[in-house]
Amino acid sequence: MAAMPLSPAELIETYIERNPHHPGRADVRLKDSCVPVWAIVGHWQATGRDAEYVARGYQVPRAAVDAALAYYYQHQALIEERLAENAPDD
Repeated sequence: MAAMPLSPAELIETYIERNPHHPGRADVRLKDSCVPVWAIVGHWQATGRDAEYVARGYQVPRAAVDAALAYYYQHQALIEERLAENAPDD
């Protein structure tokens, strides 16, 4: 029997942690790889919203990308602000 998919809260609990070097909800990261959630989201946005492609590119489980996206949907304004801060100047 297949396992039930994790809820957004369970994905976040499993894969997301606060960054001890950059406290704050905008700087959370993936637990195992330490990749910031905002970086995952930015790559996802830039690559046509292809979560599988992002997972392969960062060499992380697809569920970790799903967790980053779940966090993004809960804190969209905060992550968008961080993305804007890290965007290259034109």
